[in-house]
Amino acid sequence: MALADKFKLQKLTIYAFTDVQRSKRAGKFEVMYNPTSLAMSHANVFEDLQGINTAGRQARYSHASAESLSVDLVIDGSGVSDFALTRLLGQGSKTVSEQIDAFLKLAFYMDGEIHEPMFLRLEWGDGVLKAFDCRLDRVDIRYTSFARTGAPLRAELGVAFIADTEDAKGGAKVGKSSPDLSHSRVVRNGDTLPLLCQEIYGSPVHYIRVARYNRLNDFRDLRPGTTLIFPPLER
Repeated sequence: MALADKFKLQKLTIYAFTDVQRSKRAGKFEVMYNPTSLAMSHANVFEDLQGINTAGRQARYSHASAESLSVDLVIDGSGVSDFALTRLLGQGSKTVSEQIDAFLKLAFYMDGEIHEPMFLRLEWGDGVLKAFDCRLDRVDIRYTSFARTGAPLRAELGVAFIADTEDAKGGAKVGKSSPDLSHSRVVRNGDTLPLLCQEIYGSPVHYIRVARYNRLNDFRDLRPGTTLIFPPLER
């Protein structure tokens, strides 16, 4: 690392890709202000199989949920950034609405090529977000300042991402290649429930059980980006 890089302010940047391998970059969004805090969540899920009017039973492990990240982003259209030089540096020329639309187009809206929201990677220095592969789960937009015309001058985005790694999809840390363990998969274009059951269980015959477990109204219509749980096979 060059000496100058050690003193350079690292900005949180969101990169978008049109493939899950993150090899075809389609755009990026660099935040104006780095977040002052972020929250990462890890959760285990346990099956609730207790019948009505029955005694309590030991919690039975089902699966580990994909890691999630929550962070607040600030979008400013007043032209004043950390060093009050935004306009002079040629930044901040876009309105708040234009910047929000750019973020939504990058991370939220369905991409016309892949027919689903794009795959994301968050990068921020050498910390916990050095390379965080994820998808956008949700975004809550709160406008906090307005011009006399009513146009927004400042907005806060409460953004939640869900990890999109091999671990989150049943890889080395979470899932094992065994039908006796729970697995989770994020549906991709072209996936069908029988094919996923073939991949996980070694047989497609369990698709009805998986559909019931995930409360699918139509197992033929799998929505890309949906996380499905494949429970362990009962002996």
